[in-house]
Amino acid sequence: MDTIDFRSDTVTWPTPAMRTAMAAAPVGDDVYGEDPTVTALETLAAERLGKEAGLFVSSGTQGNLIAALCHGQRGDEAIVGSDAHMFCWEAGGMATLGGITPLPLPTDDVGRMDLARVRASIRGDDPHWPRSRLILTENSSGGNQGAAIPPDYFEGIQAIAQAHDLKVHLDGARLFNATTALGCDPQAITRHVDSVSICLSKGLCAPVGAVLVGDRPFIHQARRTRKLLGGGMRQAGVLAAAGLIALDTMSQRLGEDHLQAQRLAQGLAQLPNLRVNPAQVQTNMVFFELGAAVTLSPGEIIERLQTNYGIRIGLYAGQTFRAVTHYWIQPDHVDALIAAMAAILTK
Repeated sequence: MDTIDFRSDTVTWPTPAMRTAMAAAPVGDDVYGEDPTVTALETLAAERLGKEAGLFVSSGTQGNLIAALCHGQRGDEAIVGSDAHMFCWEAGGMATLGGITPLPLPTDDVGRMDLARVRASIRGDDPHWPRSRLILTENSSGGNQGAAIPPDYFEGIQAIAQAHDLKVHLDGARLFNATTALGCDPQAITRHVDSVSICLSKGLCAPVGAVLVGDRPFIHQARRTRKLLGGGMRQAGVLAAAGLIALDTMSQRLGEDHLQAQRLAQGLAQLPNLRVNPAQVQTNMVFFELGAAVTLSPGEIIERLQTNYGIRIGLYAGQTFRAVTHYWIQPDHVDALIAAMAAILTK
């Protein structure tokens, strides 16, 4: 890459192998179901996640929205964590386009809703109330420093959902980061949910796309809903070819990104006037906060990093920054950010 960019793992460029595969990909019209590379990607994703079928979509947000629209109807209610990406960062799509009301519940420091509260939030059959229809989950939890949530939580959610005839969707944008950190197979988690959306264009480095998986009737409806949203793509195998490498190869190397994130957290923790807890860094995200003695604003720090050092980081909220490691971040880039922060904070 031509800059050191920690803002997100969405900034990743496709790898050289991806570019080669994209140029050579067999293609067809995917709306007609005739693109062999897209079909191969959908099949591989479904197999990896233990589901019957998959659907290639343009983004993780589109995959999540399609899932909500397929599982719920207008007037239904979705139970969701108050810091979940689907609630906070997807433009209110389920409510705006689907008439589905989110019911946000507080989460703990790794993004889990309290199971007893989830159970208590399920509404009875009363015409005054929206109908409880689905539970929305996330792993890893981007609003909680990329925390990896263990399978037992999803087992508990599944038990509640089955007892009340609800569906469960998993926003698995960074699911492979979570399972890498936990040391478990993705199916240890996905067996407890009805549908999963995985993002290919974050730490997995594909330039575009996500895959939504579930049972065959769900994916049949999802394909219709994708068309409704204008998401039907034609010779999409050019993109899907990169997705195959993302699933086959890039999902196996995410531990390297986690090591770089820990390296960064440990280094930043040594600097005065910064607050960061390396013990909270499980995956590829490092959140750190300015101390009270710092007179520079967050915006000034971001500007100095970019102008003077060629480094970009993101402001998460208030005085808190987020740095995300990925394939294109190397150990010397981590060291450069630590040194730049040290220089800026001591001037």
